Amino acid sequence: MSEGIYGTSGGSALPRDEVFSLLSNRRRRYALHACKRTDDAIDVSDLAEQIAAWEQRKEVSELTSDERHRVYTSMQQTHLPTMVEAGVVEFDGRNVSLTERAETLEIYMDVDPEPPWDAYYLGLSAVVTVVLTAAWAGFSLSGLSWTTVIVAVLATSALGHVYRSRRSGLGGDERPPEMAV
Repeated sequence: MSEGIYGTSGGSALPRDEVFSLLSNRRRRYALHACKRTDDAIDVSDLAEQIAAWEQRKEVSELTSDERHRVYTSMQQTHLPTMVEAGVVEFDGRNVSLTERAETLEIYMDVDPEPPWDAYYLGLSAVVTVVLTAAWAGFSLSGLSWTTVIVAVLATSALGHVYRSRRSGLGGDERPPEMAV
């Protein structure tokens, strides 16, 4: 039996192979990102324009009619039916919206390689070790001051990590995460 990713809608499993197949196409990834950026449904024409603009690395206003049409046609005929069948979007022929099941795909779309958090926290641990060594060696700050410095450094780092993680996730930035790479 294939391992599945459990969605929040109905508890049904989305098979891992289906997840990878679904996300193997850039247009579908871009569509998920564009839908995640809005609270409401998005018109399929607007969705196609945005995807075409990202693909061409242009502003929507700079797109040609052919560039818009190619994406619109492929979204209508191929990508949206595939996404509807997987249960990650709802499409009524005009508007596209994400389902709760689409949330299960976000972990697979995390492509934020900067900074490498494991190396960052290793370096942060080294800084804290130096601060603690200085405190142990009798550097002139009180114990409460050292604790305050360490907590401030850790809290600032944690806040930075949370901010970058949210900004780099699906729908968290103006462009899809993979465009930043």
